[in-house]
Amino acid sequence: MGFILRWGFAFLLLAATFNPTEYNYVDWVRTYGSANLSVAVLVGLILGIGYIIYLRATLRSIGALGMMLVLALVGAGLWVLYDFGVLRLDDPSFNLWLGLVALSFVLGVGLSWSHVRRALSGQADMDDVDE
Repeated sequence: MGFILRWGFAFLLLAATFNPTEYNYVDWVRTYGSANLSVAVLVGLILGIGYIIYLRATLRSIGALGMMLVLALVGAGLWVLYDFGVLRLDDPSFNLWLGLVALSFVLGVGLSWSHVRRALSGQADMDDVDE
């Protein structure tokens, strides 16, 4: 359940920033940002903090190579679904949602990796512990 929550929050973060609908931060700032500059800056900072938390945790736990491997695994899975006719890629809006799901999966795995590693190996991660 913890992974699903982390993945869900990563998806919300990415979708709130940009998605194919008109309800996202990027489109809102383009349209109304100059009239509501203080709110645009505040929301941008909140989103930025969310990205820093997710990206820092992901880079510390699985690193850039791990991020590429997880994204490659997701891409290969989507390729298999496409080859078997389960997935159609003719709708650009759907493709963007699919990309958001894939990227949020990478961030969710990165934020959850310490828990997965501890469950598999029995070893806890200790980062930057001063004694």
